[in-house]
Amino acid sequence: MTTEVEAISRKEGGVFERVFSAEKGSYTYWRMRMLYATIIGYAAFYLVRQNLSMTIPSIGSEFGYSKFDLGWIATVFSITYGVGKLVNGYLSDRSDARYFMSIGLFLSAVVSIIMGLGSGLFFFALLWGLNGCFQSMGWPACARVITHWFSPKELGSKWALWASSHQIGAVAIFGMGGFLIEYSGWRSAFIVPAFVSMGLAFFLFNRLRDTPKQVGLPPVEEYKGDVDHVSHVYEERITFKEVLTTVLANRLVWYMAIANMCLYIPRMGIFFWAPTFLKEYKGVTLITAGLQLVSFEIACLFGGIAAGWISDKLFAGRRGPIATVFLIGLAITLFIFWKIPPGYPLLDALILIVAGFLLNGPQVLNGVATADFASKRAVGVATGITGVCAYAGSALASGAGFGKLVEVYGWEGGFLLFILASLIGAFFFALTWNNRAKILDEKGEAAVPS
Repeated sequence: MTTEVEAISRKEGGVFERVFSAEKGSYTYWRMRMLYATIIGYAAFYLVRQNLSMTIPSIGSEFGYSKFDLGWIATVFSITYGVGKLVNGYLSDRSDARYFMSIGLFLSAVVSIIMGLGSGLFFFALLWGLNGCFQSMGWPACARVITHWFSPKELGSKWALWASSHQIGAVAIFGMGGFLIEYSGWRSAFIVPAFVSMGLAFFLFNRLRDTPKQVGLPPVEEYKGDVDHVSHVYEERITFKEVLTTVLANRLVWYMAIANMCLYIPRMGIFFWAPTFLKEYKGVTLITAGLQLVSFEIACLFGGIAAGWISDKLFAGRRGPIATVFLIGLAITLFIFWKIPPGYPLLDALILIVAGFLLNGPQVLNGVATADFASKRAVGVATGITGVCAYAGSALASGAGFGKLVEVYGWEGGFLLFILASLIGAFFFALTWNNRAKILDEKGEAAVPS
């Protein structure tokens, strides 16, 4: 598997090399510019989001907060982020992604600085809830950019490359956060990454462009030859009627919404609670926990790229089969990780690598499939709906309810929840086994037999 993943990553990674040889102003130049800008930009969002999970053990220790107390911070964030994804999804489809994303990142960085200067559970929850509003401006803007600059038949692999931003940002903050907290205190883990993100907000504003039309280029479907006539497809802003017909009445979008809710339970459970679990249950230091999670996030990166490439190249744009298999494998892997006793950090790291690979594939494919089943004009709204459901799952996995579950039933109860959610998510992905983007069926491109 390692050799195959390396081959895939080399093949897809070659797109970055073409940035330097592409003629400025060409479609290749702008597409590569949008890709690396969104990767760096969204990674910067993670610097001022994931930093909270690294500080949780220190905040709980300093202020004497229980897991239930600390869970409220994550619960408030999940609610505001989920609702924000829906609202900002609609707004982003009617806005310029360049402004929308850059402003959201800058304001999120401001909140992180204030977070590092404050105290009190209510203050932390209120402020991190506000951060959720600004954080939710990132994903819809990226989804808009990617679907306007890359065509449906290449969307799986390109979306996976963009989604590597999650892991790049997480690796950066996991690697940096442990050392910052160890040597400068937990407040530095909020303040230092925030200044980095502020600088990257200006970089993002300089690099991004909303659509090919803004730089005098034709629609991407015309450039890639995906459709014969694209004038009816390439309208700039979505109407409310289209929201109703192509999104809210689309059962496939709702399957993806439920699947997203399920996969976000283990994803956000690990995202928020892993440092605490590894420190308390496995008995490792916070620096070791951070390094173990770095390996997890790197594996996530390769899992997302592999899943996107396989769904594009081997399954002709069908996302359901790959995501179903990955989630079943994830459930098995989580069971193994749960049963490994303390004192085996290398084995823990190895199993986390496998879990990361299997978890991020479905997460990437959920976004791609949602874009496939809606349309590029409605992608912000569609991913907003799946985002609301995702962060309903997140509220269960990372919030006060999960904290109470662990306090009452131990970490065993938490892992049972993760495993069950993975299997339910696999079921809803399986319901889309033979479905793909309508535009590919209209072109008559052969799908791999089921």
